[in-house]
Amino acid sequence: MSLTARIGELSPYLRLLRPELYYMDLTLPASSAILASYLATGGLPEFLPFLIAVIGGFAAITSSYVFNDCCDIDIDTINLPGRPLPSSRVSKSSALSYAVFLLVIAGAAAAYLNPESLFILFIAAGTITVYSIFAKRNTFLSFLPVGISYGLVPVGIWLAFDPAGILKGSDGVFLPLPAICLGLMICVTDWAFTLGGVSRDVEGDRLKGAPTMPVTFGIPFTARFVTFWWIVGVIASIIIGWSAQLGPVYFAGALASGFWMLSQCFDFIKNPTPERGGKLFLNGSNYRAIMFGSMILDVALCIYAGAYTSIFW
Repeated sequence: MSLTARIGELSPYLRLLRPELYYMDLTLPASSAILASYLATGGLPEFLPFLIAVIGGFAAITSSYVFNDCCDIDIDTINLPGRPLPSSRVSKSSALSYAVFLLVIAGAAAAYLNPESLFILFIAAGTITVYSIFAKRNTFLSFLPVGISYGLVPVGIWLAFDPAGILKGSDGVFLPLPAICLGLMICVTDWAFTLGGVSRDVEGDRLKGAPTMPVTFGIPFTARFVTFWWIVGVIASIIIGWSAQLGPVYFAGALASGFWMLSQCFDFIKNPTPERGGKLFLNGSNYRAIMFGSMILDVALCIYAGAYTSIFW
């Protein structure tokens, strides 16, 4: 059975959470928590705070998906009529309540872990709300707040395990270089990731007057723009590994998946169609999930295999 068919069998409330992106959306908070704990303490995070952080991060990300769907019902009716809201399997009021419920879960998790994480969540939620309500319908730069919001996710998770010291005690370092690099890497790759999906949705956006980049400048220009930011993202992934002094498993995973991702981008340049943009959107999710998974495995090796880190450092 294909992935599309399996997704189609899920509850509409699970489908609102973008099951095709589950792996990426779970491994991002997991890898952020594990790397932050490793660099701050030399070990893995305690299980309960780790579990709360992963659930909270996932809830924060998916709440934005549900809220965005509520704002884009008219566009999705054209582009993605099978989604729960345009197909009337979930009402808009129920979906809005669902988005608030997920955000409350995220807020409760952040408040439990560190008030600084809750502060970051407020900023991220406000930023993505600006995108959904205002930016997408008014500017071709609407991808910017999406990347900023998503890039704040690893920062908020990081602060739960390595506090900045403003609202909770820390080691005196406001935010270490690997955390900054990780947040920036997620931000710029999310610009590219989002624009791949927007290229898929160009027909509905054009008909409903949303001046997205593909609508304003065309898909060929967008494909080149997207490729530039994926290149920056792959370079940033290597800087993350260098700044955190990770081992060969991480670098192998980041480079192999990164070069594969860039090959997909160059194919998008050669074939600048809405369908190829949609495939690139999923390619971007898979690339980042592989990178996060490589980071988790590498940190475990750094902790439990004594000679592992000495391979490079």
